[in-house]
Amino acid sequence: MQRILGVRIDNLNRREILEKTAFFLSEKKFHQIATVGPEFVLLAQKDEKFRDILNRCDLNVADGVGIWFAFIRYFSFLKTRFTGVDLMMKILKMAEKRGLGVFLAARKDGLSSWKETRDAILKIYPKLNIAGENYDISVIASEAWQSRADNFGIASSQTPRKDILFCNFGAPHQEYFINSVKNDTIRLAMGVGGSFDFLTGKIKRAPKILRRFGFEWLWRLFQQPNRWKRIFRAAVVFPIKVILCREK
Repeated sequence: MQRILGVRIDNLNRREILEKTAFFLSEKKFHQIATVGPEFVLLAQKDEKFRDILNRCDLNVADGVGIWFAFIRYFSFLKTRFTGVDLMMKILKMAEKRGLGVFLAARKDGLSSWKETRDAILKIYPKLNIAGENYDISVIASEAWQSRADNFGIASSQTPRKDILFCNFGAPHQEYFINSVKNDTIRLAMGVGGSFDFLTGKIKRAPKILRRFGFEWLWRLFQQPNRWKRIFRAAVVFPIKVILCREK
């Protein structure tokens, strides 16, 4: 385990991450996984609630080459990087084998609806039981939503099984959402950012060679130039903060 600017990163290899995830799916209690990249860490510097949610997660996986460099800064070595979409696919494979239900929480204003994402997943894992809903970010961010006793309908016997929850709102909204709906009926919940768009093909993933060497951010910049501020923070601001920080 390593803390990067106050955010915990669990330094596990790929096999250990998958074993831990499989264990979570075997327990009838709530577990949250976060795939933490540089942008998460920067957001957590200004948002104490978000930082607390991350540090209470059952598993924080490193996502982003910037985290790998940050480990070097602290004279440590990151065993593996595991992107959200790759981990999501591994979890979906486990879910199909175990007969677990999946719920997709999608942004109402996002590129991919939950039904489009479901259809893309079923082409790969046709036996999965998948439900979902499209959510208005402004509504779920409200105090009224946060104070509701059962925002997610988990307790209702009329709703499909929701053993696994994937949420694509982006940080910190997806973590807020997961935190507000956590219930022991959900065995595993994870924020997956743009993974739905990768699955539906509305955003193309970087070629494997670029992913291997940590240049996904450059590929995303070419595809979505409007993301330049986010990429600048992750590729420039984050390394500077890590270098200047005295945290051990």
